[in-house]
Amino acid sequence: MATNEKLWYVLKAIGGKEVKTKENVEAEIKRRGLEDFVGEILVPVEKVYQQRNGKKVVKEHVLFSGYVFVECILNKEVQAVLSNVQNVLGFLTVEKIIKRPDSKGKLVKDHIEQVPQSMRVEEVNRMIGRVDQVTEETYEEASPFVVGDKVKVTDGSFASFTGEVEEVNEEKKKLIVTIALFGRKTPLEVGYSQVVKEA
Repeated sequence: MATNEKLWYVLKAIGGKEVKTKENVEAEIKRRGLEDFVGEILVPVEKVYQQRNGKKVVKEHVLFSGYVFVECILNKEVQAVLSNVQNVLGFLTVEKIIKRPDSKGKLVKDHIEQVPQSMRVEEVNRMIGRVDQVTEETYEEASPFVVGDKVKVTDGSFASFTGEVEEVNEEKKKLIVTIALFGRKTPLEVGYSQVVKEA
């Protein structure tokens, strides 16, 4: 598992405390002197313009509730430190089959272990490529979406992802769409203008 290359990993954090968790991680890395092993620590946010009482207001929304992204060389020390930071619930993991040689030297399945899953380059590029874009929210009409609609994301960091509408918030003109990310169903908050219905 150890490598000298910095890869991106996903820390699960308490929902609503993503920014605080990022600060806790940064402080702990500095305190332990592990800056050479840890690169960027990211909580992707999206800036959204909203109309309120006739005025434009910019709000920041965390794109992935409950997740903090860390670029690091994941040796045992770094993994142990990151896993024990306040508000961190652990790494997003994948099952790995551990094999060992039997008495005849043939590799046999020993046990299954949960190991931190590094992100693919395409996922990282999508995640950080457009997080600074500002989206305009000016819809006034009733929601054109209903729960269960199949939609495609057309704007923002996850353009071209497809998913299913799980929740509609007409007041905020927002949808919760479940997309497949890192091989798991992940909720994503998007504005009406960022998705289109799939035929």
